[in-house]
Amino acid sequence: MDKLTRHELKSDKFAIEVQHSVEYVSQHRQQMIRFGVPAAVIVILALGFQWYRTHQHDARQEALHAAMQIQNSTVGPSSSEYVVSFPTNQARQTAVNKVWGDLASKYPGTEEGEIAEFFLGTNAADAGDLPSAEKHFQEVVRNGSAPYASEAKLSLAQVYAAQGKVKEGADLIQSVIDHPTVMVSKDAATIALANLIKNTDPKRARQLIEPLRTSTRAAVSRAAIDLDSKLAKQ
Repeated sequence: MDKLTRHELKSDKFAIEVQHSVEYVSQHRQQMIRFGVPAAVIVILALGFQWYRTHQHDARQEALHAAMQIQNSTVGPSSSEYVVSFPTNQARQTAVNKVWGDLASKYPGTEEGEIAEFFLGTNAADAGDLPSAEKHFQEVVRNGSAPYASEAKLSLAQVYAAQGKVKEGADLIQSVIDHPTVMVSKDAATIALANLIKNTDPKRARQLIEPLRTSTRAAVSRAAIDLDSKLAKQ
């Protein structure tokens, strides 16, 4: 990229920042004037606030990227300079839990913080630590945005089922069926519910998946047919 292009990009970015700052000032000008803040200071504060928000978002994204690299790390010699590796599985697990724990505690209430809590729950469940998994998934369900909360509900339902609390898990998934999100569709949640209750209530499980066998969505129909086949063998 030549110098002119870089300069134009920087100028465009600055123009956008100024536009956002002007909008912020317009919305809060009367409040600031009421407290005796000079106009020049208002602009500086607005610019500083906008820069801070952008900087914080960039920092969170960098932290999330670093955490994902650790999450996707391997054990043993690294096959690539882009792949993080650890000498033992225990060393990897320690690093994984630390990086997600740090991200969750540093950025609570943000999208990156929600993702960190979700991975803490997933890794705890994989390690057989169901109480910790339950705690982290519940955190996302309670405080996360709807898309992440819906994913956490499906995972938490599995934890409940493993603890023998199938009804509590089924109720969670039903709430997603009633209120699907961009991350969990109604069909996906329905299949998840059928999977959850297939041993305790196979009749209802078959009733749930029957309409999905002929779905125009290939992945949905395959999942429904596969589950129906398993139920038929019970």
